[in-house]
Amino acid sequence: MWYNNILDTIGNTPLVKLNKIAKDIPATVLAKIETTNPGNSIKDRMALKMIEDAEKSGKLKPGGTIIEGTSGNTGMGLAIAAVIKGYKCIFTSTDKQSKEKFDALRAFGAEVIVCPTNVEPEDPRSYYSVSSRLEREVPNSWKPNQYDNLSNSQAHYESTGPEIWEQTEGKVTHLIAGVGTGGTISGIARYLKEKNSAIQVLGIDTYGSVFKKYKETGVFDKNEIYPYITEGIGEDFLPQNVDFNLIDHFEKVTDKDAALMTREIARKEGIFSGNSTGSAVAGLLQMKDKFKEGDVVVIIFPDHGTRYLGKMYNDDWLRDRGFLKDGKLTARDIISKKDVQEIVTIDCEKSVLEAINTIKSLNISQIPVTQKGMVIGKITESDILDSLIENPSIKSQPIKNITTAPFPFVDLNTSIDRISAMINKDNIAVLVEDGNGKIEIITQYDIINAISA
Repeated sequence: MWYNNILDTIGNTPLVKLNKIAKDIPATVLAKIETTNPGNSIKDRMALKMIEDAEKSGKLKPGGTIIEGTSGNTGMGLAIAAVIKGYKCIFTSTDKQSKEKFDALRAFGAEVIVCPTNVEPEDPRSYYSVSSRLEREVPNSWKPNQYDNLSNSQAHYESTGPEIWEQTEGKVTHLIAGVGTGGTISGIARYLKEKNSAIQVLGIDTYGSVFKKYKETGVFDKNEIYPYITEGIGEDFLPQNVDFNLIDHFEKVTDKDAALMTREIARKEGIFSGNSTGSAVAGLLQMKDKFKEGDVVVIIFPDHGTRYLGKMYNDDWLRDRGFLKDGKLTARDIISKKDVQEIVTIDCEKSVLEAINTIKSLNISQIPVTQKGMVIGKITESDILDSLIENPSIKSQPIKNITTAPFPFVDLNTSIDRISAMINKDNIAVLVEDGNGKIEIITQYDIINAISA
């Protein structure tokens, strides 16, 4: 047997029992492994459905351009379908998404425009606004708008829901899924509740998102909104695909718990999954009291771990955010072992001669350069020497004329290994903010002192 093209392989994904990670859950817990779709995510289902419905309605015409705001997985599904069907793709996304997602989209010939995360949806710089502007400007273009396009949830009503019902032989009692656009959970929920209205639908939300409070109070509280790291779930607005009437409960999961659980799933179940899967499983464990013997819980595993190699599967990334602790010294430890000493800085308008005198009098080899109190660069003995050899008269000029790139900043939780790797002939030190707004400098000497203390 063969398929006519790769789009025919979408769906019919396996249901796999979780054993070690769910050992304290009295119910049977089954993972719907959506990584077997050609784009390695559940979004392939709705991407194809949105395109097919747009073709039928005439909104998407031959040779057209698909423009969408996406964190990566929907874009992948759209890009794969576009290759087969002959469309171009332009995607906008946020700078919090992993680089691997963008690289994957570009591999299929898509153009990717990265936009800032920490702006309101209405802001012209947001990835929502940029995609809408491009749709107006690019001839023969179509924006799927996965958030409000009900073909999204319809795809899961027609495919994912029936698959779960058949695979569990109608025994499913609970559905757990992350909520982002809302299409996955709402589409599956509508199908399953039509089959058995007693089935409980549990949505996974993240701190910084509005969903949980809105479900529980009916209030859209902007104070709930703040930046978060977890990818693929949560929103700062209410997509039309989120049917709150079908979702019985929202469970919030922290960025840290989601990230660490993502790794735990690979190590305990051998399933290489993505960040929102970590959120869903962490949520499952937080809600363990909701389940009893005989229950059959289906949890959606939306995408693949390869999208997160530079993030959740990277030890340094986790340490930088304080998510991973080990026995290695950190920037905090190095600072605590230093002699108490005020960091010396110099304003960029000071003369080179003043910088020379400061270096001589304090017997130091480098000084961070500031402008209005902010570190904007650095000046070192070698910088001064090179400049004087080239132009002796430069002594009277402001040091901003010979200032070089600033020393890199590191987080207090950055490991000693990472700091050591960053210190070289171009960066003879790193800077760190101590948590109270005070800047400290770490040199090779400080590292040696911390190790030998």
